[in-house]
Amino acid sequence: MKIAVLMDDIANINPKKDSSLAMMLEAMRRKWEVYTLDTTDLFADKEGVYAHASPTTVADNPEHWFEKQPSQIMILSAFDVILMRKDPPFDMNYIYATYFLEQAEKQGVLVVNKAQSLRDANEKLFALNFPHCIPKTLVSSNQTQIKTFIATQQTVVVKPLDGMGGRDIFKFETGDSEIDVTLERLTNNSRRPIMVQEFLPEILKGDKRILLINGKPIDYALARIPAKGNFKGNLAAGALGVGQPLSKRDYWLCEQIAPTLQAKGLMFVGLDVIGNTITEINVTSPTCIRELDMQFNLNIAGVLFDAIEQKIKPRK
Repeated sequence: MKIAVLMDDIANINPKKDSSLAMMLEAMRRKWEVYTLDTTDLFADKEGVYAHASPTTVADNPEHWFEKQPSQIMILSAFDVILMRKDPPFDMNYIYATYFLEQAEKQGVLVVNKAQSLRDANEKLFALNFPHCIPKTLVSSNQTQIKTFIATQQTVVVKPLDGMGGRDIFKFETGDSEIDVTLERLTNNSRRPIMVQEFLPEILKGDKRILLINGKPIDYALARIPAKGNFKGNLAAGALGVGQPLSKRDYWLCEQIAPTLQAKGLMFVGLDVIGNTITEINVTSPTCIRELDMQFNLNIAGVLFDAIEQKIKPRK
């Protein structure tokens, strides 16, 4: 098997926490040939879509976790599987990459997650498909409308639609002096929509990351508990990751979204849950594999690759 991992530079990852590395380690355990590439390595002509792909070996060694060989030009149809693991921002370069990957899918390559569905399922807006599972929410570029929502809810969290890692996420209470200037910047003077949600006090118990593979949840979540004085349940923002079994409510929330995930070919998804509600559905490059593996002696990448192997079409 040949697998390509489209990701940010592997030299810059944190090997102790990187889920893409966990996937590549599993691929090597299965004796697959692993290649890495970035969006800028993709190109096309009328004969097909290609990449400057680098044969890559990985090791579970925090001091020396990879070796890359010089890149070689390969047609994407030469791969059995392509993992799209490029981190946001979800910009036009990301979208162009999904068009390249869509051409590979037409040639029988399995792309995880499906290219069109990556475009369709914005990680903030996708949750609107499940209104019975989410907190009170407003998505708007209208600052007057947003401020009315803040006044009604008293305390809210505002965030851009294309970010990650806790960047540009703010908590506001009615009357806060920074509301106007922040809304002007985030909405680009009322030209760009943002998400505003009621503040959920349950964040003190953690923002749970639930990993779903082909619609089926792993039985443990990573509750990302905000650092003291912070409200952000993001590991990148200093939150502490504490594993815990899924609750009955967690399983119920997963059941609500599973059929849609399966229908859209979203094989590896990170569901964010605060209290009893879904706040985000992460489809681009969900993380937390390594933390859950370590705390509960799991092999989540192994479960993912079992599912991948079942979906790979026989190639002529």
